[in-house]
Amino acid sequence: MLETELAAPVTAFLAGQGYEVKSEVGSCDLVAVRAGEPPVVVELKNRFSLDLLLQGVDRLSVSDAVYVAFPAESAGGAWKRRRRSVLKTCRRLGLGILVLRAQPGGGYAVLPELDPAPYRPRLDAGRRRRLLKEFANRVGDPNTAGSTRVKIVTAYRQDALRLAAALADGAAQPVAALRPLARSVPAARLLQQNVYGWFERERRGHYRLTPAGTAALATFAEVVRELAAADATAVGAVATIAAPDR
Repeated sequence: MLETELAAPVTAFLAGQGYEVKSEVGSCDLVAVRAGEPPVVVELKNRFSLDLLLQGVDRLSVSDAVYVAFPAESAGGAWKRRRRSVLKTCRRLGLGILVLRAQPGGGYAVLPELDPAPYRPRLDAGRRRRLLKEFANRVGDPNTAGSTRVKIVTAYRQDALRLAAALADGAAQPVAALRPLARSVPAARLLQQNVYGWFERERRGHYRLTPAGTAALATFAEVVRELAAADATAVGAVATIAAPDR
């Protein structure tokens, strides 16, 4: 579908609400004016894209009422999967969204998905608290920014690796002995949840390492070494601070 084919259904939609609509005015695809109201600007693209967002943001310098318009079919199933993310992004940018959907009898229906409005971000205190907790509990910087399809080393995984290393000799140990090793979550919860399948309960309150846990120690051998070194350094620093003056 050509961008020029999008203009007619959007123009008809706006005209039906009492707007006078003109095309290609001051670099804007469509400008709609209704007596006594600010102009409405619509930017058209045959698919949702970064270029469309950039154009929409640029048009906010001439009007607070800017819509981006694109056919839902251009994105296929992606529009359904990404709808919430697209709405959230445009809401943050102060842009409205008009989606064109093909009709069985021909032509397109224009569906207003979002009206433009000033965005006032609201701080998610809980999310920030979790972010800072993860930052504080994670030892070092074991990940590479931008990585995909790799296992991220979180503070939770570091705790699991600490427990796995303590159980590496194959003998079961009581939770009480493992408790000091966990930083981000209680050791008992981590062992009971067994998210990675590294631990198995031998008897009440005692756990041993599974073959998956042994394999994990090999996979994350470098991380385990760095954790051991960092933990030893931290213990040494605490001991130095606590030592009495002579």
